[in-house]
Amino acid sequence: MKKSLIALAVLAASGAAMAQSSVTLFGIVDTAVGYVDHSGATGAVDKSVYGLSTSGNLTSRLGFRGVEDLGGGLKAGFWLEGEIFGDNGNAAGFNFQRRSTVSLMGNFGEVRLGRELLAGYSKTSSYDLFSQTGIGQFMGWSAWGETATDAAGVRKNNMISYYTPNMSGFTGGISYAFDEQTSGKVGRYIGGNVAYDNGPLSVALSFDRANLTSTVERDKLTLGGSYNFGVAKAIAILQQTKDDRGVLAERKVNAYALGVSAPVGAGEVKLQYALYDQKAIDSKAHQISLGYVHNLSKRTAVYGTVAFMDNKDASNMGLSAKNLNTAGPGAGESQTGVQVGIRHAF
Repeated sequence: MKKSLIALAVLAASGAAMAQSSVTLFGIVDTAVGYVDHSGATGAVDKSVYGLSTSGNLTSRLGFRGVEDLGGGLKAGFWLEGEIFGDNGNAAGFNFQRRSTVSLMGNFGEVRLGRELLAGYSKTSSYDLFSQTGIGQFMGWSAWGETATDAAGVRKNNMISYYTPNMSGFTGGISYAFDEQTSGKVGRYIGGNVAYDNGPLSVALSFDRANLTSTVERDKLTLGGSYNFGVAKAIAILQQTKDDRGVLAERKVNAYALGVSAPVGAGEVKLQYALYDQKAIDSKAHQISLGYVHNLSKRTAVYGTVAFMDNKDASNMGLSAKNLNTAGPGAGESQTGVQVGIRHAF
């Protein structure tokens, strides 16, 4: 009898602990067949690449997240997330570089420690109709002449972030990344966003300052917004990237996007136009992207995207199809790409 009572007490205590905490496994697998023409350096503009690519509609990922209720409205949480490459099975190995954070949450908002998306990117990038992946994506967050490291500067290591609670539709966030260098400020970052979401209207403003190298400091100002009319949703993004390069001339890029999406049957059609005004080389590039996503279920969809990049003068921007070995078509040349794929979430 005593043993039975002890067993019941252990089970009750275990049940209470489980009720106060949870761990979730989640992920997306997105793989596509892709084709991009005129992919290569100047002089190789007739080269075309084709084959399997990853993350054509949403970034493939695998993650674990958990929350523990500490009582009194306070919660602790963790989030570990890494990218999956469906075309080659992560040949270089799996890691948690998409996100690896621990946090405290409550009525005050949330404080996070670790590697993740920048506060100056996480909200304003959400207005891109192509979710910042695949050949249709808005490319304002490109490297723009700097080495394309650390996910083109949209994530940082050694970062502390604070996100406010929702206050009648208003939210905000701020991030600071420590450089942890023996000299200089390489890797240091500060940025944030303020946003307002109310019914069909969403608008956000973000600012970033990052030390990309020992001589290059980048400021980025982004304004984004969307309005859902019911039958269609319209988006707009206005962005300026400015690099202070020490003794070298300042480098500036103005990027703009306009787009519209509309539900069609069990899916959604998307059309987006982007302009990249590269002041340092006095050249422009125009990009137009058309996509359709058809939902087979709540978790599975098939999709297709067609995109065209029209470079002017010295501009050499190329469409981005991950793991398809694409490159710019050459200065002043144009490029066309197609992706057709399957996306499954779990």
